[in-house]
Amino acid sequence: MTLIDLTCRLDPNDLALVPQNMPDLAAVIAPSVEYQPHETSGRDLMIASFGCTADDLPGGEGPAGEILHRMSSHCGTHVDAPLHSGRFCEGRPSRSVSDFALEELYRPGLVLDVRAWTEPGGAIPVEALERAVAATGREIRDGDAVLIRTGQERYAIGDPRYFAYPGMSGAGTRYLAGLGATILGTDALGWDRPIPAMRKAFQETGDTGQIWDGHYAVKDKEVLIVQQLENLGALPPAGFMVGFFPMKLMGTTAAPARVVAFVENGVRAGRT
Repeated sequence: MTLIDLTCRLDPNDLALVPQNMPDLAAVIAPSVEYQPHETSGRDLMIASFGCTADDLPGGEGPAGEILHRMSSHCGTHVDAPLHSGRFCEGRPSRSVSDFALEELYRPGLVLDVRAWTEPGGAIPVEALERAVAATGREIRDGDAVLIRTGQERYAIGDPRYFAYPGMSGAGTRYLAGLGATILGTDALGWDRPIPAMRKAFQETGDTGQIWDGHYAVKDKEVLIVQQLENLGALPPAGFMVGFFPMKLMGTTAAPARVVAFVENGVRAGRT
């Protein structure tokens, strides 16, 4: 068994790479970190806690730590619960991220490689999803986790193309959910098209269906959405298990997660 990490890094240095015209994205890229060093904050904590002096501490040091600031529950690789998309899902109150059992978060996985049919800021066509499903060699089954490989791993956060990712439409989301998938993931920053692309489409057409249609589709059929995956190229098209284990934040719409694929040795990876 080989474990493959599908989780992106959370590096506060990446905050400097967020475009100035997209400041709200900072909270989903990485937290701001206040570092508390051994020789200052840690030392002072121990002195206050124990009534000792710095000379009483090994090397004059206390425990180091960090305080995280401005960190969204949608930061980095994270799991979106149906509650993110609306108060109701399938006519019932939407579940939060803490309402899902571990068994629902450890599922058979498929990788849909749609790189040949994507364009920056565009919606991934349903026809592309159909072809990508066929390329896996098996059909989507009830309870599957379907991971969309758009090719965004080519771009670093500082590259403008990182923020012009291809996204899923409402039609594409309903198509995969209708086949039985209960977890849908992407290597892109977001599940839907970028907001500027959706805004432009809405203003040009007046079609309200252009507004966040990928996420709003979850209101019709319950699925979990996972964003900011990486390393999908290291996975086979099918024949592996994947665990999506979010932080146990009670009642939240999402939580950062460590996502790991479990691949039997000898199973070949997909196209690079």
